[in-house]
Amino acid sequence: MTVGRLVLRVAVGGLMAGHGLQKLKGSFGGPGLAGTEQMMGAIGMHPAKHQARAAALAETVGGSLTALGLCSPLGPAMLTGVMTIAVNKVHLKNGVWVTQGGYEYNAVLMAAAFALAADGPGRWSLDRLFGNDRSGLRWGLCELALGVGAAAANLELAKRMAPPAAVSPTSEDGTADAGAGSS
Repeated sequence: MTVGRLVLRVAVGGLMAGHGLQKLKGSFGGPGLAGTEQMMGAIGMHPAKHQARAAALAETVGGSLTALGLCSPLGPAMLTGVMTIAVNKVHLKNGVWVTQGGYEYNAVLMAAAFALAADGPGRWSLDRLFGNDRSGLRWGLCELALGVGAAAANLELAKRMAPPAAVSPTSEDGTADAGAGSS
């Protein structure tokens, strides 16, 4: 499956790198960092500016590493991490199917990342050229643990970095004062 792995690596990695460049530079009609920052704030990923850059870089670098077959399984793990956050913050509540905004597409990308990490980047890869052949179930599980673990840590950090909720005026007994500001 040498050719199949090459096609899968280049398609998944190349498209994810392009998706990252949409966020990072506004390439291919993307929102750029400013638009990505707004989106990150809207989904509760704080601080939004840093989260936007992190997501854009993870997709761009992770996709590029995957497409080139370099430093595997790091590239696929980066893609799994970004997709895990997307599922958690955006798609999970909508169920499985993408037609309802669900996580179907994200799950397919995560499965492809796992498969590429477990089977290795293949004969036509920079890892093979440099003599780094990391493949097997152990590497697939490492990719999955690294991607999901990094996403879990990032989600916790985003929660801790969230700005405090707006405080409404209260009356002397500590309840919300419905008449505050009225005469």
